[in-house]
Amino acid sequence: MHFLSTITGSFAQPADENPTVAMMEAAYAHHGIDARYLNCEVSPAGLAAAVAGARAMGWVGFNCSIPHKLQVIQHLDRLDRSAEIIGAVNCVVRDGDHLVGHNFDGQGFLTSVRTVLDPAGARVAVLGAGGAARAIAVELALAGASRIDIVSVRPGPGEELADLINARTPAAGHWRPWDGEWSVPPGADLLVNATPVGLYPDVTALPAVDLESLAPGTVVADVIPNPPTSALIGAVRRRGLTALDGLGMLVNQGALAIELWAGIDPDRGVMRARLEEIFGV
Repeated sequence: MHFLSTITGSFAQPADENPTVAMMEAAYAHHGIDARYLNCEVSPAGLAAAVAGARAMGWVGFNCSIPHKLQVIQHLDRLDRSAEIIGAVNCVVRDGDHLVGHNFDGQGFLTSVRTVLDPAGARVAVLGAGGAARAIAVELALAGASRIDIVSVRPGPGEELADLINARTPAAGHWRPWDGEWSVPPGADLLVNATPVGLYPDVTALPAVDLESLAPGTVVADVIPNPPTSALIGAVRRRGLTALDGLGMLVNQGALAIELWAGIDPDRGVMRARLEEIFGV
């Protein structure tokens, strides 16, 4: 008999709309793992203290979400190869006395997108240039995408990500300025919203994209899990186009984290079912 549970969790701001805790604890319960997942509101000013606290209290790992995916790196001991290339971290794993940064956003997204599209040779447009955009763009490039357009308001992060794709992957990266309503170029196979536009509570917000420019064969994916049917996903589906919600990416990256934290391959169906129960999908 013992009374010390394994502790995992998440650091984000805002944290209240993040449903990760529900699917993670559903997986722990399903597999009989004595673990907790603590969803923590952590400001940028408090990030160093939060990481130090997790280290001191023996957490086996934690996730990082907006706005900490880049800044958390300075508080870790090392990065795995994928996180090092991407330059962003969404999952931290304890390895002895070290905290190791991983990035499963892109891998989780890739698993989801492969259900509807083979990324090999694909022409992709990614909205945004933050942590999620970096992970998704790099993983798509490593999976064989031929061209990736990074669409961002600020040229600095967008150009940097395009340069990273060109330097570290076989794909061709290009930055595209996002000034007003952006038109999807002809021939695009995949459009990815990797911005927080449409995230709860601003659920009616749409990215500034001309949806009339979408070709019939273009797949649209949103990283937003709450609500699962974001304003963008709803608008795309009403046009009869293929759309991927953010739940698939969320479940897949969470399962990869549990693999490292608990040493099991969790039942992803259980995790998704819990999220669908919450959102009434």
